[in-house]
Amino acid sequence: MPSSSNHDESAEYVRLLQQARKYTRKLATSHYENFLVASVLLPRRMRQPFYDVYAFCRTADDLADESSDSEVALRELDQFQQQLDLAFKGQPEKLLFVALEATIRQFSIPRKPFEDLLDAFRQDQHKTRYENVEELLAYCQRSANPVGHIVLHLGQSFSEENRILSDQICTALQLANFWQDVARDYAMGRIYLPQDQMRQYGVDDTMLDQTTTSESLRRLLASECERAEQMFHAGLPLANSVAPWLSCDVKLFAHGGLETLQAIRGIDFDVLASRPTVGKLKQFGLVSRAFLGFL
Repeated sequence: MPSSSNHDESAEYVRLLQQARKYTRKLATSHYENFLVASVLLPRRMRQPFYDVYAFCRTADDLADESSDSEVALRELDQFQQQLDLAFKGQPEKLLFVALEATIRQFSIPRKPFEDLLDAFRQDQHKTRYENVEELLAYCQRSANPVGHIVLHLGQSFSEENRILSDQICTALQLANFWQDVARDYAMGRIYLPQDQMRQYGVDDTMLDQTTTSESLRRLLASECERAEQMFHAGLPLANSVAPWLSCDVKLFAHGGLETLQAIRGIDFDVLASRPTVGKLKQFGLVSRAFLGFL
């Protein structure tokens, strides 16, 4: 394809970019998660860049979680890494990376958050236990927080202070997702509950392979949900130091995560019997309140 130096003068590139953006837009809007990632609160001019970033994250996540085995996943993630490398050289090959490269150039997004995400996905293929909270949070630093860094760059709001606040929200979102998906993760051979906390509460692996949640595991989940909630509240001041349009989405992300924690509490932490979810009516209420400035 045309090199980046010829982007502006190449009709072929313009056609290819239009095709690529159509591809990432279709991928993003066909997934449930776009409620948070590309919500109606985004200004129209910002929706396509969010689609491009989301397409990268969603595809990499699928390669990590839906490949037939870990070796296949690692090979596919390596190939995905090669495509990312080409994009940062201004020579993208695949449609997804044609769109992503244009967004990276437009907003001067650095390479590190993308590489950190891929590194975390690779880690999932061989590391399935975390000894303590510190080890788990270090994983979240690469599996979740880079998304916040990218969003801050899209909002032209990246600073060290904002990064710290964003990390609180992104890590809390990751933790809420872990506690929501204990059964799903265990079925994939992964346990994100810290091992030292499992020992402290008297929880062992066999308790995760049940159709109902033991009292000791419920107590552990209650403690971990409290940790995540505190992180959400610690990060919410970020909404006051970014652009107004991004402020609405920051609040939506954080309050959406808080509602997930409430859903877990609402079933008395019995996450093995059923997966707690935030209902469509509650989602609509969050979006409406964010739009009206009431979050």
